[in-house]
Amino acid sequence: MEFNVLGALEVDTGTGPVRLGSAKLRTLLAVLLCGGREPSSVHRLLHALWGEDPPRTAAENLRGYVHQLRRALGDPARVEHRPPGYALVVRPGELDSARFEDLVERGRVASTAGDLEVAGTLLRQGLALWRGTPFADVDEVDVLRDEAARLLERRQAALEARVEVDLALGRHHDLVAELSRLVSLHPLRERVRGQLMLALYRSGRQGEALTVAREGHQLLVAELGLEPGPALRRLEQAILTADPTLDLTTGTPVEAGGPGRAVPRQLPAPVAGFVGRAAQLKRLSEVLDAAGAHGGTVAIGGTAGIGKTTLAVRWAHQVVDRFPDGQLYVDLRGFDPDSPPADPADVLQGFLDALGVPPDRVPAGLTARSALYRSLIAGRAVLVLLDNARDAEQVQSLLPGGSACHTVITSRIELTGLVVRHGAHPLALDALDDDEAMALLASRLGADRVAAEPDAADELIRHCARLPLALAIVAARAATRPTFPLRVPAEELRDERRRLDALDAGDPMTSVRAVFSWSYQRIGSGAARAFRLLGLHPGPDIGLPAAACLTGGTAPETRAALAELTRANLLQERGPGRFSFHDLLRTYAGDQAAAHDAEEDRHAALLRLLDHYLHTADRVDRVLAPNRDHLALPPPPVPVEEPADAAQAWRWYEVERHVLAGAIAHAANAGLHTHAWRLQHLLTTCFDRRGHWHEWVVTGQVALAAARLAGDVDGQGRLHQGLGRALALLGRHEEAQPHLARALGLHRDVGDLVQQAHTEGVVAWSLEHQGRVEEAVRHSERALAAYQEAGHQYGQAKALNMVGWHQIKLGDHRSALRNCGQALTLYGDLGDQRGCAHTWDSIAYAHQQLGNHNEAIAGYLRALNLYRDLHDYYYESGTLTRLGDTQYAAGDAEAARVTWRQALHLLDDLHHPDAAVVRAKLEAPNAAGDR
Repeated sequence: MEFNVLGALEVDTGTGPVRLGSAKLRTLLAVLLCGGREPSSVHRLLHALWGEDPPRTAAENLRGYVHQLRRALGDPARVEHRPPGYALVVRPGELDSARFEDLVERGRVASTAGDLEVAGTLLRQGLALWRGTPFADVDEVDVLRDEAARLLERRQAALEARVEVDLALGRHHDLVAELSRLVSLHPLRERVRGQLMLALYRSGRQGEALTVAREGHQLLVAELGLEPGPALRRLEQAILTADPTLDLTTGTPVEAGGPGRAVPRQLPAPVAGFVGRAAQLKRLSEVLDAAGAHGGTVAIGGTAGIGKTTLAVRWAHQVVDRFPDGQLYVDLRGFDPDSPPADPADVLQGFLDALGVPPDRVPAGLTARSALYRSLIAGRAVLVLLDNARDAEQVQSLLPGGSACHTVITSRIELTGLVVRHGAHPLALDALDDDEAMALLASRLGADRVAAEPDAADELIRHCARLPLALAIVAARAATRPTFPLRVPAEELRDERRRLDALDAGDPMTSVRAVFSWSYQRIGSGAARAFRLLGLHPGPDIGLPAAACLTGGTAPETRAALAELTRANLLQERGPGRFSFHDLLRTYAGDQAAAHDAEEDRHAALLRLLDHYLHTADRVDRVLAPNRDHLALPPPPVPVEEPADAAQAWRWYEVERHVLAGAIAHAANAGLHTHAWRLQHLLTTCFDRRGHWHEWVVTGQVALAAARLAGDVDGQGRLHQGLGRALALLGRHEEAQPHLARALGLHRDVGDLVQQAHTEGVVAWSLEHQGRVEEAVRHSERALAAYQEAGHQYGQAKALNMVGWHQIKLGDHRSALRNCGQALTLYGDLGDQRGCAHTWDSIAYAHQQLGNHNEAIAGYLRALNLYRDLHDYYYESGTLTRLGDTQYAAGDAEAARVTWRQALHLLDDLHHPDAAVVRAKLEAPNAAGDR
């Protein structure tokens, strides 16, 4: 598939163009294309489609346009629903603007390497992709206007870079006409004017070159009140004096530094096979563009081996043409194990030497050297790359000051002081994403070898935690064994205990364990202990309360330790109060814990952590399901989080969800079986209402095995019942049946009437969804009888509603309304909002079957309001579906279509098979409305 935006918006599936007749559909696609890999938020899309005042139904309409776009592209997976909105899946090579930027980047790298013919070819290929103004036939909105402006600026820069290459190749005669036209189109662009002046001069037209210079001077003064920049003034002077440095045979042209001035070219060569980091490269360029002629500073931070230097050097080569006065580079050795950090005074001596200062004129002191350095480069466009800084103090005297220079600093610690005192722009570097990691392996090993073993390549990436250094080591070892399949190094990395050994290339500078150790050895003892114990956490991130329980410290002590680890980039604060590190650092931390902390201390830390999660989950469950039969837990031995209401309870679950799944498995593996099964059981309310049924099944199987090992019969019964319900909700009724039968047997064995009734209710639900309604009635009546015998009011209300629902299915609507009315009264007395929602849905369904459309719609709306407050997406989707059916039966097809779309959106997000039923309703010809 091809997406073309460098002109009118075009899409081609390979079999022909895609027709996007609707203006809003074209706008939606264009905005999604601007978003790249990141999702465009719903708010951003609504603003793009409807401006500042979207209609009330805008959100529903947006989902409709997303559905239409998926159909138009012929691949529903192309438009993904990813919070906070939607993302378009664009594969490498499919978007013309991305191909353009890739070709331009490769052209600039070739130019820097001196391969001018290749550079010119690549730049021409990139420019040939342009057909006109980007998004020319799409409604103008802010995001598209900004992206079009950015792309047009990139096109102009690429054009100027191609002209630079042609000038260097001696094609000045051919360039004069083209440059004359460009100067008339862009009279204030000094670089184009300078290129025309140089082309005219080299063509033997010195007078015309000076005329172009004078016209530019007059125009700048008249239009902007400014004098030409120093580079243009130097070029004019050189043309006036026929300076020999302007000739092709004399080397560096005068606009790159001027006669008699040293132009340092200290950048290291870019790393071969560089991949990815498009967003970071773009951000670096945005900071440079924003800084303009005033210069700026960027501080790139990240943990060891993350690729800070590689990124900085790569970007520097991309923009080298914007720094004609030179590039300075130094490795400050901030974390070198064998050498002390570089002395700023020594660094300045090297910089001054590169800038042409004779040794006898270099001052002795740091302050004097810094002053001379800043004076020399004031007003000059120089790029300064300060690599591997120890801290902000080390680079303080190396900053150019208020000149036209631009500075990039890399460090393993957060250089917050530079951000505060000098307005530096921080850029935090994280691990590669999966596509970038795969591209790195392919660039080192060959695409064919990687494509031949995709599973092994995925495993290598996973075990390397997408850390560039680790991937480079693995690729290097695999490259030296070209006949070995990739599964061999993948198997070597499979054992977590030996993984860091397998990532040792035999060189301390490129050993993952070694580079981690240089950062670890520089932190205080309290932070070091916290780092080690965090290696025991199942991940992927941890909050401050849980971290305090894990370390056994107070909240202020823990906060201070986490802050120190974050500054050292051994930890990342991914969100307010949420901390994480990648898997290789977790492995290294665990190794250090095994080496330095006694086994009983590690076990005690893990127990404190699991107690925290267990008792907080119990508090959350009691808030969300106050009428549930809760576990009788002992008083919490550690601090726990206390949600004040349902909103806080849901926030805790959403933040901790993936942590909790890991904690269950971690507890089971550590032999803490009771913690494992109880924690899973306490989360089933959340799993159920959020539709996380697959997760319920996976964690339930782990918890069931743990309950068996613990010999807990009650726990086994509850877990069999939970697995039966989760499998039934997924439509896997045959798999659910043995679990439910086993649950009934276990509950009978211990004489637990309430749990028997709960299980009978699940059996009834499963049978009803298989169309076996008469059997379902018998089980729902058994549940009611058991609840009545146990005196369980909540259960009686639930069973009465269930019996009523089944009576509706059998056509006994009057009896159903009577039973549901009793259930509603009981639920109201208990204050059970969810039970009331279920019952209103049943009452509405009975009225729907009786043809009482107004009463049915009113009942469904009452149920919907309650479900939405509860965030109960599955039952909300069912009620929406039935509401749409009723609206359609009442003759309001348009309202039905809007309601069905809302239901479909929820079911798609839940990946539930019922989505197909709702989609069929929307696509039926007699339900199409005005589509």
